[in-house]
Amino acid sequence: MSDPSSADASTVSSSSAAPATALGPANHPLAGASVLLVGATGGLGQALHAELKHRGAIVTVVGRTEAKVQALDPERGVSLDLRTAEACQQAVAAGVVPTGSIDVVINAVGVVAFGAVADLSIDAMEELFLTNTFIPIMLAKAALPHINAGGAIVNISGVIAEQNMPGMGAYGASKAAVRSFDEALAREARRSKIRVLDARPGHTETGLADRPIEGAAPKFPDGLSPASVAATICDALESGSKDLPSTAF
Repeated sequence: MSDPSSADASTVSSSSAAPATALGPANHPLAGASVLLVGATGGLGQALHAELKHRGAIVTVVGRTEAKVQALDPERGVSLDLRTAEACQQAVAAGVVPTGSIDVVINAVGVVAFGAVADLSIDAMEELFLTNTFIPIMLAKAALPHINAGGAIVNISGVIAEQNMPGMGAYGASKAAVRSFDEALAREARRSKIRVLDARPGHTETGLADRPIEGAAPKFPDGLSPASVAATICDALESGSKDLPSTAF
């Protein structure tokens, strides 16, 4: 389950003769890159923050809870509830501050609900789509004018966007909508030389399944580690990948 536990992960090396990328030096393209990371205080968000910092990125973190944000990064942490267009604009404005522009936006925000469609409340359905679907759309709209050519947007739709499951229908639909959005956005953003990466990791041990907004989680097999998922996403950013299907994890 993808969400917005930090750990060290391996770095990516490349030949010193390799050409530089738009993100930074050829041997470590994320070094010095300005990254806006939202959902930074969740299980996957924390792992992404650790991995990005390990690779030398300049990271602005956004989370909903002030205390958690400050504990993660008191220097470049911003507390915002991103469920409005104005808050997404404020997040982007904060991301621009360190260098005057943004190289990468990573959206690790997410909520989950469990239960048959017949049993799920309308309030839960609305919250799933507002958080999981509308935040990525609003954030992309706000960020695009500020992302450098050669930069990227990463949204995490998860394996459920490839195949939905009974008891998770509304959640899966909210994530499949993100994947569909990313497909179209990738074509639009290509004109500005901006990549859009849709990441679809399998169930990940972020703790999200233990905090559903409604219902109770079924028994899941052991999932991926947040650190390994974060490393795969950062590898993809540095290698120039254009998609991250579940098989990449």
